Amino acid sequence: MARFYGKYPWWHVDGSHISKCYFAVGSRSAIWYSDNMLMEDCTIDGPKFFREMHNLELRNVSITDADETFWRVYGLKLRNVKLHEGTYPFMFCEDIDIDGLESDSKYVFQYVKNAVVRNAHIVTKDSFWETENVTVFDSVLDGEYLGWHSKNLRLVRCHIAGEQPLCYCRNLVLEDCTFDAACDRIFEDSEVNASIIGAVTEIKNPLSGRIVCGKVGRITYDEFAKNTDKCEIIQTER
Repeated sequence: MARFYGKYPWWHVDGSHISKCYFAVGSRSAIWYSDNMLMEDCTIDGPKFFREMHNLELRNVSITDADETFWRVYGLKLRNVKLHEGTYPFMFCEDIDIDGLESDSKYVFQYVKNAVVRNAHIVTKDSFWETENVTVFDSVLDGEYLGWHSKNLRLVRCHIAGEQPLCYCRNLVLEDCTFDAACDRIFEDSEVNASIIGAVTEIKNPLSGRIVCGKVGRITYDEFAKNTDKCEIIQTER
């Protein structure tokens, strides 16, 4: 396995294939401004990797300090990738295709456009904020304030955990999703069309749409509710 300890070995490179390499902590910011790159079977201990790139693919890669990595990458494909620690990975990325992601980094997928994510387990905070045209399949999304201010966010067969998820969304769609009992105040000021399996703890101030679920612990409309009769809520369990 090749090992890299210094900075900037792959700036402004086109068409590289990096395989079975180790990048130490001191190799931070090693790969910026490069296009058409494939990396597989690598371990990265340095932060701030992969910025301002086009057409980047990673297969079987572990990033142990994912701080500020994947910034402004256009055309990002990940297969079986692990991200650990750090903040704001995937900031401003577009055209993302992910299958197999484990991440405990904070503030993931901020300001992302045009993404499909499959088979992910994400433990985080403030994830998928202000995204546009994002679909997530068969994933666990565990963290506070999921998806706030998103447009065209679609969640299919996902399990959602954490406080106050999915608020201030426009054209939010859920298909056969489940919610953890700790999820309170969901869908505040959101346009939502949701099919939920099982119970939810609290729905608060939904803006419009249709919500079908097993049972709702409580439905809250307070003085800040913009509409109190434009969202249909159907409980299938009594």
